[in-house]
Amino acid sequence: MAQTATRKAPINIRALEAQRALIDKAAVLQNKTRSEFMLEAACREAENTLLDQRLFFVSQKELKEFEAALNEPITENEKILELLASKSPWEK
Repeated sequence: MAQTATRKAPINIRALEAQRALIDKAAVLQNKTRSEFMLEAACREAENTLLDQRLFFVSQKELKEFEAALNEPITENEKILELLASKSPWEK
């Protein structure tokens, strides 16, 4: 979103005083106004919500091919088995 664009669409919300204080404290830490902080956080969450959508538009033929691929037996992959058997970096 362009920072130089003129903001014309108001967004109004009501919050508890404790919520406002929490938001203000976080905004100060990031050297932002409450509005800047809230708008950025809300847009980030909105983008994440939209990116989490898992809706596929496929033809019947494509759906059958996809389902067939899912139902195929898993072939052993030596590299994956090694990775799964190794310790995580925080366990070393």
